[in-house]
Amino acid sequence: MSRAAKTATIPAMLLAAIADIHGNLEALTAVLADCKACQADLVVSLGDNIGYGPDPQAVLAVLAKRNIASVRGNHEWAAVDPSRRGTFNPQALEALLRTRELLGPHDLARIANYPTSLVAAGCRLVHGLPPNDTTAYLFEAGETTLRRAFLRTPEPVSLVGHTHMLEGATLRGREVDRFELDIGDNPLDPAARHIVNVGAVGQPRDGDNRAKYGLFDTKTHVLTIRAVPYDIEAVIRKMAARGLPMRYAERLR
Repeated sequence: MSRAAKTATIPAMLLAAIADIHGNLEALTAVLADCKACQADLVVSLGDNIGYGPDPQAVLAVLAKRNIASVRGNHEWAAVDPSRRGTFNPQALEALLRTRELLGPHDLARIANYPTSLVAAGCRLVHGLPPNDTTAYLFEAGETTLRRAFLRTPEPVSLVGHTHMLEGATLRGREVDRFELDIGDNPLDPAARHIVNVGAVGQPRDGDNRAKYGLFDTKTHVLTIRAVPYDIEAVIRKMAARGLPMRYAERLR
């Protein structure tokens, strides 16, 4: 008597994907409160939890306390590997080195162990481009690069960060299309494959200074982009007090 092959069933859930917190504790606190209000089943981080902002240690502590898994961002990578700092401009490097001073050995050990990618709720999670590229930017990827990324990634939906912009790409057959995301509901065609940037929690660069993150409903295939206000001026004051480059403080406004 032959046995039928068993197929693993992934339970439907509401997955909250947060990215680019960048040491901004006020933004993270507001976003996590919003995740709770929206009844997210799982929260994951797409990397760059540190860098630029004044509270890298507190941000890492919150993620650890709440068991929020994270992938490696380019700021985590450069914080623990000096060979990765060559792509940082002078002000970004200044912020990174100051961030290291605000972290303890335990913090650095923790971020050194971040994986390049994770899979949760049937989605691929990575900072740059799937399946596991930490440093590639979605907006810079050409059609050939995107097609290769799609075809190398088993999961049909990939959620990414790194660019701080709400954007996405879709593969239907052999055709690659780009699209912009709106605040609110963004249906994703379940018959296609998608790479989606959910925006930045701690350093938005899309002209809207609210903290952004994505809620993906794996049952309906709707990605909801949430925009959450927080106390920006409090963060700016702390950045000045802790000797961080004010360029990144002014960008919060």
